[in-house]
Amino acid sequence: MNEPQQPLQINVEVDDKTAEGIYSNFVIINHSPAEFILDFTTLLPGMQRAKVHSRIVMTPQHTKSLLAALQDNVAKYEAAFGVIKFNDVQATNTPMGFRIEDKQKLS
Repeated sequence: MNEPQQPLQINVEVDDKTAEGIYSNFVIINHSPAEFILDFTTLLPGMQRAKVHSRIVMTPQHTKSLLAALQDNVAKYEAAFGVIKFNDVQATNTPMGFRIEDKQKLS
Protein backbone atom coordinates (compact mmCIF):
# COMPACT_ATOMS: atom_id res chain seq x y z
CA MET A 1 0.00 0.00 0.00
CA ASN A 2 1.02 3.57 -0.62
CA GLU A 3 1.41 5.57 2.54
CA PRO A 4 0.08 9.14 2.44
CA GLN A 5 2.83 11.63 1.71
CA GLN A 6 3.75 14.04 4.48
CA PRO A 7 3.55 17.69 3.48
CA LEU A 8 6.93 19.19 2.67
CA GLN A 9 8.17 21.30 5.55
CA ILE A 10 10.59 24.07 4.67
CA ASN A 11 12.51 26.01 7.31
CA VAL A 12 13.10 29.54 6.05
CA GLU A 13 15.80 31.60 7.74
CA VAL A 14 15.88 35.39 7.56
CA ASP A 15 18.98 37.30 8.65
CA ASP A 16 18.62 40.56 10.60
CA LYS A 17 19.31 42.85 7.62
CA THR A 18 16.74 41.10 5.42
CA ALA A 19 14.20 41.04 8.25
CA GLU A 20 14.23 44.85 8.28
CA GLY A 21 12.59 44.82 4.85
CA ILE A 22 12.75 47.44 2.11
CA TYR A 23 9.89 49.85 1.46
CA SER A 24 8.73 50.02 -2.14
CA ASN A 25 5.92 52.05 -3.69
CA PHE A 26 6.84 51.50 -7.32
CA VAL A 27 7.66 48.38 -9.32
CA ILE A 28 8.73 48.03 -12.93
CA ILE A 29 7.80 44.70 -14.47
CA ASN A 30 9.41 43.34 -17.63
CA HIS A 31 9.30 39.90 -19.16
CA SER A 32 10.78 37.68 -21.82
CA PRO A 33 9.57 34.26 -22.94
CA ALA A 34 11.70 32.69 -20.19
CA GLU A 35 11.34 35.01 -17.19
CA PHE A 36 9.65 37.91 -15.41
CA ILE A 37 11.79 40.67 -13.90
CA LEU A 38 10.39 42.77 -11.06
CA ASP A 39 12.42 45.87 -10.10
CA PHE A 40 11.29 47.34 -6.77
CA THR A 41 12.06 50.98 -5.98
CA THR A 42 10.86 53.93 -3.95
CA LEU A 43 9.63 56.89 -5.94
CA LEU A 44 9.47 60.17 -4.00
CA PRO A 45 7.16 63.04 -4.99
CA GLY A 46 8.84 65.48 -7.35
CA MET A 47 11.77 63.17 -8.07
CA GLN A 48 12.48 62.10 -11.63
CA ARG A 49 14.91 59.31 -10.71
CA ALA A 50 14.61 56.24 -8.57
CA LYS A 51 17.16 53.59 -7.63
CA VAL A 52 16.22 49.92 -7.86
CA HIS A 53 16.50 48.45 -4.36
CA SER A 54 15.65 44.88 -5.22
CA ARG A 55 15.37 42.88 -8.45
CA ILE A 56 13.45 39.62 -8.46
CA VAL A 57 13.76 37.32 -11.48
CA MET A 58 11.17 34.54 -11.74
CA THR A 59 10.00 31.92 -14.19
CA PRO A 60 6.55 32.52 -15.73
CA GLN A 61 5.21 29.58 -13.69
CA HIS A 62 6.49 31.00 -10.40
CA THR A 63 5.18 34.44 -11.35
CA LYS A 64 1.71 33.03 -11.94
CA SER A 65 1.90 31.20 -8.59
CA LEU A 66 2.88 34.49 -6.93
CA LEU A 67 -0.09 36.21 -8.59
CA ALA A 68 -2.46 33.55 -7.23
CA ALA A 69 -0.95 33.84 -3.74
CA LEU A 70 -1.26 37.63 -3.82
CA GLN A 71 -4.90 37.43 -4.96
CA ASP A 72 -5.66 34.96 -2.16
CA ASN A 73 -3.95 37.11 0.46
CA VAL A 74 -5.59 40.35 -0.71
CA ALA A 75 -8.99 38.62 -0.49
CA LYS A 76 -8.19 37.47 3.07
CA TYR A 77 -6.96 40.97 4.00
CA GLU A 78 -10.10 42.61 2.62
CA ALA A 79 -12.31 40.10 4.43
CA ALA A 80 -10.60 41.01 7.71
CA PHE A 81 -10.01 44.77 7.26
CA GLY A 82 -12.28 45.99 4.45
CA VAL A 83 -11.81 46.77 0.79
CA ILE A 84 -8.48 48.34 -0.18
CA LYS A 85 -9.18 51.69 -1.80
CA PHE A 86 -6.92 53.66 -4.10
CA ASN A 87 -6.00 57.13 -2.92
CA ASP A 88 -6.31 60.32 -4.99
CA VAL A 89 -2.65 60.23 -6.06
CA GLN A 90 -3.11 56.86 -7.74
CA ALA A 91 -6.46 57.86 -9.22
CA THR A 92 -4.92 60.84 -11.04
CA ASN A 93 -2.44 58.59 -12.91
CA THR A 94 0.54 60.54 -11.62
CA PRO A 95 3.76 58.50 -11.68
CA MET A 96 3.51 57.32 -8.06
CA GLY A 97 2.96 53.70 -7.15
CA PHE A 98 1.29 51.17 -9.38
CA ARG A 99 -0.82 52.33 -12.29
CA ILE A 100 -3.90 50.27 -12.94
CA GLU A 101 -5.40 50.47 -16.40
CA ASP A 102 -9.13 50.22 -16.96
CA LYS A 103 -9.55 46.83 -18.70
CA GLN A 104 -12.43 48.20 -20.79
CA LYS A 105 -10.18 50.91 -22.22
CA LEU A 106 -7.59 48.29 -23.19
CA SER A 107 -10.05 46.19 -25.20
